Amino acid sequence: MRIAHFGHSCVLVEVNGAKILFDPGNFSHGFEGITGLDAIAVTHQHPDHIDPNRIEALIDANPGARLLSDPQTAQLRGESWEAVHAGNIVTIGDLQITGGGGRHAVIHPELPVIDNTVFQLGTPDDPAQFVHPGDSLWVPPVRVGVLAVPAAAPWMKLSEAVDYLRAVSPRTAIPIHYGIIEPQAQGIYFGRLSEMRPADTEFALIEPEDQAQF
Repeated sequence: MRIAHFGHSCVLVEVNGAKILFDPGNFSHGFEGITGLDAIAVTHQHPDHIDPNRIEALIDANPGARLLSDPQTAQLRGESWEAVHAGNIVTIGDLQITGGGGRHAVIHPELPVIDNTVFQLGTPDDPAQFVHPGDSLWVPPVRVGVLAVPAAAPWMKLSEAVDYLRAVSPRTAIPIHYGIIEPQAQGIYFGRLSEMRPADTEFALIEPEDQAQF
């Protein structure tokens, strides 16, 4: 598995012969010239996960890519988008994509809760080789290989990020969703996640516009 990070929640995952780009939002950069995608997957409708000013150009550059998203985003963006509900399974070649979760984490009780699909990539025998939770703390019911763990968010305390990492207990955790943090402060969040992770979990930071092999 190869993972490239384009800042905040945008990652490109190459696994089982497929290339999937997640959450190309307005805090992310460097994904604009990517071609040859098998799918573009959007966890939810917020602009830091799907940039309305750049998504159409990305789609035009990848005419063969399937467009996968949570149900509300699919409804908002039109019939070319496929709604992936919790429990749905999408197959792209040898890759199995399983939907999970369903709802965005609560930002405030007075604000409406929107859809959020957790995307799990793998095979029928190992369905969660990679997990992108979007803006949620949903725990997959199976062993997770690589978890893209949210590091900071308006809907989450740092203690909740640590508890989520411990609950999932993946083989590897890579931090995402830190575009809202000043670069000088990012080490505070990464440090706590690294120090307080489960003993058998590797913590791996992929810098924006860099990549790593797992």
